[in-house]
Amino acid sequence: MVQSVIVDRRFCVPGPVDLVMVRDKIASQYGNFVIGDVNGNMMFQVKKPGFGLHKKMILLDSSGSPVLTMKEKSMTLHNRWQVFKGGSTEECDMLYTVKRSSMIQRTTKLEVFFGQNNEEKTCDFRVKGTNWLERSCVVYAGVSDVIVAQMQHKKHTRHTALSGKDSFSVTVNPNVDYAFIASLVVLFDVIDRQESAKGIGTDNFEAAHVVHGLFQ
Repeated sequence: MVQSVIVDRRFCVPGPVDLVMVRDKIASQYGNFVIGDVNGNMMFQVKKPGFGLHKKMILLDSSGSPVLTMKEKSMTLHNRWQVFKGGSTEECDMLYTVKRSSMIQRTTKLEVFFGQNNEEKTCDFRVKGTNWLERSCVVYAGVSDVIVAQMQHKKHTRHTALSGKDSFSVTVNPNVDYAFIASLVVLFDVIDRQESAKGIGTDNFEAAHVVHGLFQ
């Protein structure tokens, strides 16, 4: 059985949820997302708080309150990110960990482990990239073939190339925590682009700037 409430019950609804995620691909490699519904209403935004030694992003709700904090764990081989409740980074508030499935992979694959899954023998969710050209992904429950969400990276057009923005459409199945899914798509995008950029240049962690006016 798929666990529905992972972040908060308010993010679980009886019907499917369609999200539109927009990232400014020029400003920063991390964060810098605005997430809304298909009607243009902002639901979340992602930003990097200040500067620091750790790569960190915060998922905020429409009122600006922190929902999740995503922090990369340093000195790990699998691009491990820890996700905490609210604005905390305390171990007692860690909800789940996201990491690459293996060191070498043709397409980006991630495994998700809940905080209490200490042994990490079997993942609780997994994210599988479709192919390196499309940069889209599917989210599955555990090691099963049960799909809980799908993300489609929208193809570039002349307009999107000029605007300097990347956009994603995400469909979340009924009763699945869509804040949880939004965080997985953000982390998939970050790790997938890290994989694509290997050997090309230095991986810089720039400050993210919130994109204003996209959902007005």
